[in-house]
Amino acid sequence: QVQLVESGGGLVQPGGSLRLSCVASGSIFRLNPMGWYRQAPGKERELVAVMHSVGSATYADSVKGRFIISRDNANNVVYLQMNSLKPEDTAVFYCYAYSSSWSSSYWGKGTLVTVSS
Repeated sequence: QVQLVESGGGLVQPGGSLRLSCVASGSIFRLNPMGWYRQAPGKERELVAVMHSVGSATYADSVKGRFIISRDNANNVVYLQMNSLKPEDTAVFYCYAYSSSWSSSYWGKGTLVTVSS
């Protein structure tokens, strides 16, 4: 099947930046779209950003203008560049991918982003 491995999370100060990476491996054919979700303690998982292989992207209103999603389609890597981070961005960020070959959705195990002084 498909495995997704995130990296890049950590502790940053408000106003700082962080870049998350997600590497897909396994049966990675027709893996589209890919994106990022996040979940704060006590809250439901929410969409942050998603991108299709052709380059179109959508963002949550709360991150528009601050976050940028990008993909390296040849190497099956998706990135999330996060700028001007706020304390309310603190959450576990999950990589997401859909495989039309397997008709299945896949999730990484998450990487924690903490925005605090």
